[in-house]
Parts: sequence; structure tokens; C-alpha cells
Amino acid sequence: MSSQGLPGLNNLITDIPGIRIGHAEDVRIGSGATALLFDRPATASVAIRGCAPGLRDGALLEPDSAIEKIDALVLSGGALYGLDAAGGTSAFLREQGRALLPDRNHVPIVPGAVIFDLQNGGDKNWGNSPVYWYLGYAAAAAAKTEFPLGNVGVGLGATLADLKGGLGSASTRASCGFYVGALVAVDAAGQATIGDGPHFWAAPYERNGEFGGRGWPQCWPNDVLRVKANAAQNATIAVIATDAALTKAEAKRLAGMAQDGMARALRPAHAALNGDIVFSVATGTALEPPSLGDLTEIGNCAADCVARAIARAVFEAEALPFESALPSWKVKFG
Repeated sequence: MSSQGLPGLNNLITDIPGIRIGHAEDVRIGSGATALLFDRPATASVAIRGCAPGLRDGALLEPDSAIEKIDALVLSGGALYGLDAAGGTSAFLREQGRALLPDRNHVPIVPGAVIFDLQNGGDKNWGNSPVYWYLGYAAAAAAKTEFPLGNVGVGLGATLADLKGGLGSASTRASCGFYVGALVAVDAAGQATIGDGPHFWAAPYERNGEFGGRGWPQCWPNDVLRVKANAAQNATIAVIATDAALTKAEAKRLAGMAQDGMARALRPAHAALNGDIVFSVATGTALEPPSLGDLTEIGNCAADCVARAIARAVFEAEALPFESALPSWKVKFG
């Protein structure tokens, strides 16, 4: 997989050492799950800007929680039902003997979040089968360092107001030497593009044509906002990772700064009808601790990576095979 970012990088969140990503999908229901596994327990936190987030074990990520590190994160479709996916990933890790707590019962710590993809045209009549539990297990079992973007895992069922959404990723290396990467499931109330044209809001942050190289439009449209008809049912969820060693309080601040990337790439963002969630993860594999100045640069890089990952998700997505499915960016503009 060739780099679209900097030399030596694959432009994926797995450019951060110690992270593996796995996906599982069910095309019939038009949904899926993505698991992020950490080779060693990682410091993590979360910043929530949505008014109705679908979240599992989010309280464990607050700085005042006694739980210092986590074993994995799970992003899933299915809204409330998708929270079961973290249970499937937990079961897989338990079989591997993973347990953050020193307990013979092997209890891994696996927070998660969900997007709302219940109205994308798929057959949601899965009866009493714990479909998302199985997706979470399969995603964890498939985890590796290289992975595709677009209609994979949690991105399969994601949509925007006017285009198919998806899963995106981006990475960079800060001038201070630390690596930063983002993974985003883009299921937004509004748009990642400007008006009815192909230009991405994230265009100023693009690197090496990673989402088409269109730049800004020459003429700005008067109407630059589209919103889903049922705008309350959506959520964009992201993970930002770094190899820096952070405290939970520093990880909390990183997640907050990374939220700016959603505002750079989506309109609207952080509104009453958005479920914007950003997890932050610090693997601590870098040899030197970050200074206060380094933390600021890492946070700024994180916001840029989130913006780029959002545009890449939409750029790489494909229309779902359902009647009245939203078009993909490449079919509409490519």
C-alpha cells in the first residue's frame, strides 16, 4: 500500500506502532463494525460534542476514572444495537488471555461507540440474533496493520446528507518527531463537500491528492448546506492516536483538539443534531516524553488528520446496492 502522506507512512492510523485494525460487514443489513486492537494497553480518553452519543464505557475514559488504560476500541453501525459489538471484541480478547485487570477471569477493557445507519436501505430484520456481537468478534479476529477505506467495517452503512459516507484514515509525523493518525467513521447530518460540487471542505489540509486534489471551488455557491431529512439520526465517530506517552488528562485535551477536525471537514458540526465523538489513544511507544509545545503541535496535527480522514472516507466510499441509495463521490464527480 503506497503512502499518500509522508515518505515512510501508509497514511493510516496503523502508522502508529502497536495498533491493528479489523473490519467485519454484513452486506444484507448494510452495516458493519471496526475493531482497534492495541498490542499493549494504551492510555485513552474521549471528547463528546454530540447531544445523544451512542457510547459504551465512556466514563472509564475520563481522567478521574481509576482505569488508566484500555485494550481495544470498537466502532460499529446499528445505533443502540451496535453497542453489542464491543462485547464480541471483548470475547475475542478474553480468548487471547488479554486482561488489563490482574484477574484470572480475564476482563479486557473495550469501550466503543456507534453510528446511526438504520435507515440506509438494508434489511434490518435480524430477529433475535446478536448480529453486532458476531461482527465485533469477527472484526477483532481480522485485525492487521493494513486495511482498505470506504465501505469497510463501520463505514459500510454510513451516509451523509447527499453522498455515501464511509471509513477514512490519515496520518502524519509532527515536526517534533511524534506520529499522529486518525480513523473516522463518517455518518454525518450534513456534507463533507461544498454545495452541489465535488470540492471538499477539508481541501486546505489535503496531501498529495489523497482525496482527488480538487482544491477550493472557483465560484462559491449561495446555498452551501444540505442536511438529512431525519437529521437527528446520525453520528460521526473518530479515533486519534499518537505514539507519545500521555497522561489521561493530556489524552482528554488531545481528543478535544481533534474535534476541531470535524469542524474543518463537515458542515454542520457540533450541532444539536450531531453525535460527534472523538476517542484519543496514546500508545507511549516513543522514546522521549512530549513537552507542552509538543502537545500543542500533536493536537493541531490530530485535527488536520481527522479532517483529512473524513474527506478520504467520502472519496473512497461506494454506493450501497439498495434502492434509492445515495451516490458515491466517485460516481457523481469522478
